[in-house]
Amino acid sequence: MEIIHLRQTLPQVFADRDAITSDVWHQDLVLQKGERYLIEAASGTGKSSLCSYIYGYRRDYQGIINFDKRNIRSLSIHEWVELRKHSLSMLFQELRIFPELTALENVQLKNRLTNYKKKKEILALFETLGITDKVNEKARKLSFGQQQRVAFIRALCQPFDFIFLDEPISHLDDDNGTLMGRILTEEAELQGAGVVVTSIGKHIELEYDKVMKL
Repeated sequence: MEIIHLRQTLPQVFADRDAITSDVWHQDLVLQKGERYLIEAASGTGKSSLCSYIYGYRRDYQGIINFDKRNIRSLSIHEWVELRKHSLSMLFQELRIFPELTALENVQLKNRLTNYKKKKEILALFETLGITDKVNEKARKLSFGQQQRVAFIRALCQPFDFIFLDEPISHLDDDNGTLMGRILTEEAELQGAGVVVTSIGKHIELEYDKVMKL
């Protein structure tokens, strides 16, 4: 996938508003593979909805979203499965961690589908992000910031053309946010991938090609 093209896209819940002032909604917006984007937003402006639309998780929007020249509403279940395994990675704000599994088991769930990283690479990421001692801990016992790091590692356990991160460092200190940014930059450059980060304030410090207001 080379581009994600939003054509006059708008959450249906916003349809009755008199005016929409946004760099994303109701615009002709192209996200290019290999570019880095920051989408800044206030609460309630639809940033998590945007991620859900692009991941195919929700369809309650107006307008068109294309992957390259393909309208995503026409994608089959099988095509979505393949896209989520090989082309599109997503770190949701609510993380979607399984609390009854260990931190490592949560990551391995994704990696078993893709066989993208070796176990030693995964453990190295745990070490870099300062949670080596949490590898075999049940996820429900981890703080939200620790769970964010686990979900981040999981998001890297696949090939991707684009990776979306919805408020990925909201509960992290500056040092861990910097580490996450460095790892993300290295992985995106390795894959030639596009990066889209959303934020309501605190965000990963990257060299963004474009900053947009939602």
